Amino acid sequence: MPPSTARNHLPGRRTGDAPFAQLGFLIPMTLADLQPTDAPAILQVEGALAFITLNRPGSFNAIDIDMAVCLERLALVVERDRDVRVLIIRGAGKAFCAGGDIKLFVSHIDNLALPIGRLLEHLNRFLLALRRMDKLVLTSVHGAVAGAGFSMAFMGDFCIAAASTRFRPAYAQIGVSPDAGGTIGLVQALGARRALQIFLDEPEMSAERASQLGLLSRVVEQAELEVQTREYAERLAGLSHVATSATKRLVWQSASVPMDQQLEAEARSIVSCMDTCEFRALLEGLQRR
Repeated sequence: MPPSTARNHLPGRRTGDAPFAQLGFLIPMTLADLQPTDAPAILQVEGALAFITLNRPGSFNAIDIDMAVCLERLALVVERDRDVRVLIIRGAGKAFCAGGDIKLFVSHIDNLALPIGRLLEHLNRFLLALRRMDKLVLTSVHGAVAGAGFSMAFMGDFCIAAASTRFRPAYAQIGVSPDAGGTIGLVQALGARRALQIFLDEPEMSAERASQLGLLSRVVEQAELEVQTREYAERLAGLSHVATSATKRLVWQSASVPMDQQLEAEARSIVSCMDTCEFRALLEGLQRR
């Protein structure tokens, strides 16, 4: 990959951009910029593709407060990048994400409300950004996908998984209810009754089973996951940005918008899409066939 086509990003401090300076980011522009290898999450941008990598492989990418803060900040960077068309979320090491950090739970067992509240405040803002941004979000999962990692895997727009992936809701088994968007993504994909059954009565799912339920867009061999993820993301990035962003917005809002308002939104959206040079060029191409 030529250095000029990629940018690495990490939380820090920058100047000359008031809104983002207040958030406290550094936005390096080339691979020459140093990035700490122990950052809890890392952002790399390659043209139209952005990659956020959960980077706590020693704990199977368990989510702690630092990771949640980092994920929120990196999502805002991606949301602001006009060149990005697809965001890929993946995990370093042997797992995508094993859920919340047990060490955090144990160390605050007598007063969990404050640390868990803080963690979820930032994680929820990250998830909101994923749904709000005009980029498509592809989660690429492997190994253990449990707890908050299970929920997060289905908060993207698409999910590709290695065939050996094991999905574990894990909430009921430790006496808690879902978080990290689990009652949103899974319910929207499967309906309330099926989601309830998975959370309470299916301690583990294979990738094959998840695919049968319609939760996965692709299932590939572990050795091919990285290549297949990139190829899938590039294909999505090649679609009309106006069309994909409008379609994403319409689809995700449909569950909470009355039918008459949704139909009006569809009408406004398609007219807006047609009022572009891209639509005219594509239409001319169809006429020449």
